[in-house]
Amino acid sequence: MWSILTRKRLAYTSIASLAAGGVSYYQYSSSARKRRDEQQHLIRTYLSRLAPEFLITEANADASSSGSFAYLESSYDRPHTLWTPPSRKEIINLLQGKDKDGTPIAHNKESPPFDLLIVGGGATGAGAALDAATRGLKVALVERDDFASGTSSRSTKLVHGGVRYLEKAFWEADYEQYKLVREALHERATFLHIAPHLSIHLPIMLPIYKWWQLGYYWFGSKAYSFLAGKENVESSYFLMRSKALEAFPMLKKDKLVGAMIYYDGQHNDARMNVALALTAIASGAVVANHAEVIGLLKDEHGIVNGARVKDTLTGDEWDVKAKGVINATGPFTDRLRSMDNPQAENIVAPSSGVHIVLPNYYSPGNMGLIDPATSDGRVIFFLPWQGNTIAGTTDSPTVVTYNPMPKEEEVQWILDEIKRYLSPEIKVRRGDVLAAWSGIRPLVRDPSAKNSADLVRNHMIHVSDTKLITVAGGKWTTYRAMAEETIDKAIEVFDLKPQNPCITRNVKLIGSHGYSKTMFIKLIQQFGLETEIAQHLTNSYGDRAWAVAALAQPTGKRWPVFGKRLSPFYPYVDSEVRYAVRREYACTLVDVIARRTRLAFLNAQAALDSLPLIIDIMAEELEWSEQRQSKEYEQAVAFLLTMGLPPPKEELTLAKARTELRAGKRPEHHAFYSRSRFQPEELASFQKIYAELDVKGDGYIQLDDMAGILEILGYSVHERDVNTILSGMNLARPNAIEFEEFLEVMSGIKEIQLQSSYATMVDQRRIPIERASGGKNLIHDGQRHFHRRDPLSLKVKVEPVEEISVQQDGIKRKYIDPKG
Repeated sequence: MWSILTRKRLAYTSIASLAAGGVSYYQYSSSARKRRDEQQHLIRTYLSRLAPEFLITEANADASSSGSFAYLESSYDRPHTLWTPPSRKEIINLLQGKDKDGTPIAHNKESPPFDLLIVGGGATGAGAALDAATRGLKVALVERDDFASGTSSRSTKLVHGGVRYLEKAFWEADYEQYKLVREALHERATFLHIAPHLSIHLPIMLPIYKWWQLGYYWFGSKAYSFLAGKENVESSYFLMRSKALEAFPMLKKDKLVGAMIYYDGQHNDARMNVALALTAIASGAVVANHAEVIGLLKDEHGIVNGARVKDTLTGDEWDVKAKGVINATGPFTDRLRSMDNPQAENIVAPSSGVHIVLPNYYSPGNMGLIDPATSDGRVIFFLPWQGNTIAGTTDSPTVVTYNPMPKEEEVQWILDEIKRYLSPEIKVRRGDVLAAWSGIRPLVRDPSAKNSADLVRNHMIHVSDTKLITVAGGKWTTYRAMAEETIDKAIEVFDLKPQNPCITRNVKLIGSHGYSKTMFIKLIQQFGLETEIAQHLTNSYGDRAWAVAALAQPTGKRWPVFGKRLSPFYPYVDSEVRYAVRREYACTLVDVIARRTRLAFLNAQAALDSLPLIIDIMAEELEWSEQRQSKEYEQAVAFLLTMGLPPPKEELTLAKARTELRAGKRPEHHAFYSRSRFQPEELASFQKIYAELDVKGDGYIQLDDMAGILEILGYSVHERDVNTILSGMNLARPNAIEFEEFLEVMSGIKEIQLQSSYATMVDQRRIPIERASGGKNLIHDGQRHFHRRDPLSLKVKVEPVEEISVQQDGIKRKYIDPKG
């Protein structure tokens, strides 16, 4: 009986899916030619207004790309003249009603200097600023922290329609879910078109372990492709068991039937956000980060007509007047709404989505995996990204905070779900988590709806009685459509006079005009960069990679000639820090490690280790005092605690180890954050010795043999350190250790030695008294003040209430403990 019902269900699903896909395909195809012709004309008009140095070469319109321009690649054989954005000081002057030189500009009191003031510099806010600017409107944008400092940098990094939404649309007969998928798939194509250097096509595997799932997943994947119509990335297909294991060797083999492969997009979310902001500025918008709205302005009729803005870096305050204000603050939507109306009902239902990052050996470099039915009915992705592997996400109610911290139980849940799909030969360990973060999804309730208990699954645009426009909800993939609808509504509400309609479907973002997939070869030839670094610069900056590479410092080696790495394990280089400060409005240490580079998202420990070098570069560029450097360092460490860096406890602090070193004692404790990497010859020696001691040939050695192995290898390690490492492991067999477990022990031992060596090196590199700010010694009043290069000298402790209390500048701030 069950099998009959299942077959009927699958049949009905396939018919409905194919019908819906066909309707969608016809809908998009019928108007494609007309829309293409209109966009070609509008994009030419827009491009003609830009500064000549912004666009290098214009060729004939390419009819196959819906109005985009083909740029002659020959123009990029060598570094070319690039548009230089105004400095942040010039931006602030414009916001204050001055010209770039600081001279006040006379404005008509009856006509505000801006048509629109957008609050929020995430994907939606930056997208709205670009949309308004390209329509010829005068627009300003302010962001309390940094571009993409909130949810927009903490996504799954997918540009997708949402396979789970499609499933719900049919089983629940939910037309809103269907519209969400259709719109997202349409926007996905636009997304990949306007930022080709920041986004890629990614095949994603749906493993099949039951025969009845074969037809179900096949029809679902095909329906997903049909809904995209001609804008489909690539067609889905089926892989037999052997081919599935060949494509994804880490997959669990037992009972595997085969796998469906479908395609979606993937992107670098924070850098995409920065590109949106820069392109908006290039189009005429006035965009400032680290500028917080502390109050709304209203006219004599009670209509919102501006905001009181504070520069969070300098403390300066001023008023910004505009014809209309748009609230695009994501999870903080209700905060701005309460400034407008203290009695306003909260509309955001925040949901936490936790992701973790694992080493690259957890997945193939060119294919992701999706588990559409986890143990509790959720969906989890397993994706290669920037050389590592992202796994997530969770979905649980939360409270809105500026720096949400992932809970330990959510991290462990993701690891447990991963184990269900990976081969038993792969030991999924908590110690392999290199970074973890929590992003807050701003799900919303429509205050105008009769039933306010229902969440808006797509996005919502609301106009208050005081004409404050709020846009909330949605997701990264649909940011452009949300921005377009928001500006359309603003034009209607404020009676604005745009010069042309929306053209953002074809406005390529900064860095994309001269980008090509082979550009990295020219960078190698021109600057002597490592291949990995040249590819990274090309895929992160597009044609701006020339400017980044030109700032690289000599390595002092025969090869590579230029490009000093910030971390030995990742392709980020020193010149990216200088470029971020000079051309991308990076103002703080966290701006660089989290949003200009993605080091904090890839490996929290590597980001921590890179802080001294990055601080040195930023201090040189921005003329930071020693006090400012220390403050930046402390804030960066506090931020990394929210990115998966384990909170240092009293018995696990490098500061304590240093104190013991200075006292001439052997360090009894260590900070064990991540698995060290071994050289091939090290691994070979480990394997040889382990094989000799595995006399039974069962893949295990006795724990008693560890002391002998360490002596043979020449490691001088305190017994207490080895016991500390072993106590944090779940051995598969009591008093025995397999090779993978042995490697983890050796990794911990190596970590101890590296930390001890690092402590000695830092002591030797302390800044001399004459280089310190004001010539003051770092030791005064009879009390020891650790230098900023001490990663754990920040006063951090775990409170009994399971919160982390971080002391910064005399202010105690609370952070949720991951284990809380």
